[in-house]
Amino acid sequence: MTATTKQQPRHLLSLLDLTPAELHKIINRAIELKAILRRGELHESLKNRTLGMVFEKSSTRTRVSFEAGMTHLGGQAIFLSPRDTQLGRGEPIEDTARVLSRMVDCIMVRTYKQSDLELFAAHSEVPIVNALTDLFHPLQLLADLQTWFEHRGDIKGKTVLWVGDGNNMCHSYINAARQFDFKLRISCPEGFEPEATILESAKDHCEIIRDSLAAAEGVNLVVTDVWASMGQEEEQAKRELAFANYQVNDILMGQAHKDALFMHCLPAHRGEEVTASVIDKKGSVVWEEAENRMHSQKALLEFLING
Repeated sequence: MTATTKQQPRHLLSLLDLTPAELHKIINRAIELKAILRRGELHESLKNRTLGMVFEKSSTRTRVSFEAGMTHLGGQAIFLSPRDTQLGRGEPIEDTARVLSRMVDCIMVRTYKQSDLELFAAHSEVPIVNALTDLFHPLQLLADLQTWFEHRGDIKGKTVLWVGDGNNMCHSYINAARQFDFKLRISCPEGFEPEATILESAKDHCEIIRDSLAAAEGVNLVVTDVWASMGQEEEQAKRELAFANYQVNDILMGQAHKDALFMHCLPAHRGEEVTASVIDKKGSVVWEEAENRMHSQKALLEFLING
């Protein structure tokens, strides 16, 4: 009897791990799953399946959306924090990955370093999902793109404006521009640019425009994020000065296309990166965007676990 070679699992460490066709398939499936849930239909495609959730960084939307999503699909999710696991006592990531992946069907990891996530994936027997690292936040992009597709259809050929820090969300928008074939304008102050290598890989789709009002001219979608992310709280005062001219307000939105949408991954700081007059009014789709984290993640889990 010959041993069979076990198929290597598919991971989502960044949007580049999937093909454009696969990403479109997941978004279309997310829209279907949302409709199924709203009709009240039972749909247990992941019955008796288990998701392990490793959190090194705190979360509201990520935890709730994954736990609720697995319940909808007939499975269950297990929350694991450093306080509750041997990871918090110094167990190597490789060993944790080897053990957990023999017990669950998929593992989502929300951690600080992309390199730690990649190490986890290298030693896992099941799919690993990036639920946020210092470099990327691909799950938020799935939700954002689902929201866009629901409101406006295909994003191919459209123009998106990212306002603010060249952070993990900005990096994921750069990858999305490549995968979904849209133009991305990045308006950020000097010293807060996205990683040069990530930007260079998408140079045909992206450009940096320092003047935020000029960058907003005619765009179809405006996206921003907090000025100081988790772990950057001590930089708050410095960042407030640096980003003073990079607020999404009525004047900036007035430069965009008349049907432009506004998105924010949340939590938002009204009066800093965005005004209440933008986030709480017509054109803002942040609440649907937040809800769609759950639907798009359900579609992703189906794809990774069931194939």
